[in-house]
Amino acid sequence: MEVTVTLLPFAGLWFLTWMTISAGQWWGLLLTIPCAGFLLRLFMIQHDCGHGAFFGYRPLDDWTGRLIGILTLTPYDSWRRTHAIHHASSGNLDARGIGDVRTLTVAEYLSLGRWRRIGYWLYRHPLVIFALGPTYLFVLQQRLPIGAMRSGALPWVSTMGTNVAIAGAVSILIWFAGLLPFLLIQVPIVSMAATLGVWLFYVQHQFEETHWDHKDDWQFESAALHGSSFYDLPGPLLWFTANVGIHHVHHVSSKVPFYRLQQVLRDFPQLRNIGRITIRDSLSGVRLVLWDETQRRLISFREARHLSTLTQTSTTVGADRP
Repeated sequence: MEVTVTLLPFAGLWFLTWMTISAGQWWGLLLTIPCAGFLLRLFMIQHDCGHGAFFGYRPLDDWTGRLIGILTLTPYDSWRRTHAIHHASSGNLDARGIGDVRTLTVAEYLSLGRWRRIGYWLYRHPLVIFALGPTYLFVLQQRLPIGAMRSGALPWVSTMGTNVAIAGAVSILIWFAGLLPFLLIQVPIVSMAATLGVWLFYVQHQFEETHWDHKDDWQFESAALHGSSFYDLPGPLLWFTANVGIHHVHHVSSKVPFYRLQQVLRDFPQLRNIGRITIRDSLSGVRLVLWDETQRRLISFREARHLSTLTQTSTTVGADRP
């Protein structure tokens, strides 16, 4: 049912957009906005399939995920592997780098040379991470199993199989709609859906009071519950995002399907006060880019520079004492 009420509106809006612009009614391109919302929801269904949670029957989940991956431009089996690593290591400072947003500690950042600092600053700039990065990730990077070159045949089979299926689907749509209409419709849909998807993933772990530990102190339950946010969204946005904002519950138990997550909050209302962020909180949290191990919170570049100045001043004063 969830697949039907998401896939059919997506296909219907795509077709309606094509009909309107073919008739010279360019306002029809506005329909790409809700269409992107439905594509985002399809990705969230694919996400649940990756955890074996959507149907609760692995073969059916996997094949549903693979088919949806043609629309979301995501090689399902390869993505499922890296996402599982993310769940198994989220919040572990000694296991960063796979399936997460690159996050440095203050000490790591201050130890970098000038050009590597600039590189990290560029990587964390909103224009890069939310505008350029998402389209690059879904359209280009996922066409090759980057980061999994030595992980056996699965990433290659998954990626190349998905690429072949995407090429076939694109060819059919171009034959049916024409190259220019296809590009006018599909490019904004994919770009908007990719940006929204990356934004959601970002705010689920990048918030001020998140949780990080080194491996000797890291515990799965604490990292899952306190290192993932509860993104408190209004009802329509909850539906389009398939409740993925209830992310702390999802990380504690990824086998709970998205259509049961709100029930968990109703049964355990105390969970509503853990890691809760609003839309306003998430917007202001974009500036938080470094993990301060002393204060145990994310801070901004400006705060890091201030801490560096204080440390240098303290060191100088200490050295001047008799």
